[in-house]
Amino acid sequence: MSETKYGTIVNEEARILLVDDEPAFRQLAQQWLTALGYDVCVAADLEQAKQALTQFNIDLVLLDLSMPPHFDPQQTLAALPEFANRPVIVITGHADRNLALQAIANGAWDFIAKPLDPDMLVVVVKRALSKHSLDQEVQRLKQNQPSVKGADRFIGHSSSTRNIRALIERIAPTDVRVLVTGPSGTGKEVISKAIHELSLRHDKAFISVHCGAIPADLLESELFGYSKGAFTGADKDKVGLLTLADGGTLFLDEIGEMPEAMQIKLLRVLQEGTFFPVGGRVQQSIDVRVISATNADLIEKVRQGEFREDLYYRIKGVNIETQTLAARLEDVPVLLQVFLQRIQTQQSKTLQLTPDVMQWFRDQTWQGNVRELKNALESVAAIAQSSEITMEDISLLFPSASLTVNSVQDLKNHKMHGENSTYAPVNLDEQVKQLEIQLIKQALTATNNNRSQAARQLGISRQGLIKKIERYGV
Repeated sequence: MSETKYGTIVNEEARILLVDDEPAFRQLAQQWLTALGYDVCVAADLEQAKQALTQFNIDLVLLDLSMPPHFDPQQTLAALPEFANRPVIVITGHADRNLALQAIANGAWDFIAKPLDPDMLVVVVKRALSKHSLDQEVQRLKQNQPSVKGADRFIGHSSSTRNIRALIERIAPTDVRVLVTGPSGTGKEVISKAIHELSLRHDKAFISVHCGAIPADLLESELFGYSKGAFTGADKDKVGLLTLADGGTLFLDEIGEMPEAMQIKLLRVLQEGTFFPVGGRVQQSIDVRVISATNADLIEKVRQGEFREDLYYRIKGVNIETQTLAARLEDVPVLLQVFLQRIQTQQSKTLQLTPDVMQWFRDQTWQGNVRELKNALESVAAIAQSSEITMEDISLLFPSASLTVNSVQDLKNHKMHGENSTYAPVNLDEQVKQLEIQLIKQALTATNNNRSQAARQLGISRQGLIKKIERYGV
């Protein structure tokens, strides 16, 4: 990322096709976009544009409606379907709303009028490419399968997410034991299922055991099973979860909460591959891959004598460490799109997020991580009264969001009814920054600089507020 006289370089890889019959305009617009880091191809008419589509991998098209030889916007509109599979931004000198509606109905992504403002062009292009990237990611996850499986279960395109997917694909075919660590809600079980689905054991069972959810006195019989008469109420033999997982994968969730007595018994299973059912005298052999997960610091538990060191090194094998959602915020839009698609499939209705709603989701710290994000989206989708989820829907479930809604409305009113009502192009990122600063100052003033209370009013964590204060120098 760097600055030019035309703004911030936002994408150095995207290729844009600029189609316009005016040489001077082509040269000027190409100069703007090239300065922003885009690779720009130009075409003077529709035939040249179609040739460019066959020769180059085009990510976005900027298309003037009045094109030779007939300079008839209707003919250009009719050609829009030929530019499918990529966003098309229509450019025109005609201040005609009907043309804009026709263009969008024919498949255009957006509409912008001449004379072009460089700042507005940057915003529209950036949003179109971002949306196109999200659509491609969602399509990749859905392609040729009714549900997401394997490494694609772990959704996102941040570097840490891509690295975890690559690691899943490498270790899955082996039988190496895996320890997945990280905060709650970051996808530890998702990773474990992905490893199983890509393993040679994929046609066998994946058995999940939450070591902290089963009472200590029942965990042994649940894992190992028991023989008839082993204890009061044991009126018949019961097969344990270990036996059910034979040949497949045993997932031990929150293994850090496993009682010490069970740690010793599990260690023997891992060392020898055998066990006795509770009350049983016949030793059973087991062939199972063990994947463990925890949100605890097992090294610290070992130091404190709460977790056996020998068991730790037995289960560790390969350690996959997940990150909080706050550390990979670029995954939020992709996650939202995938979750929204699932909601639409389940509820048989069309839903979409307004840009300010998408921004609100990105601005939250999500202490419950992906699980909290998913639950929040499902809750808001459940109360939405139209196909578009708006900030009004958000504020019903998250009252602190109403402060943002009101401030945005105040900003709109100021622009519409201020002393100087003439439109002046603005930098979107700068406006968002100034709005955040204003909201933070208002919240701090209202709470007498109590950061914890201010964070609650703003609907973010205290840590998130402190980071914004430091970033903006408030």
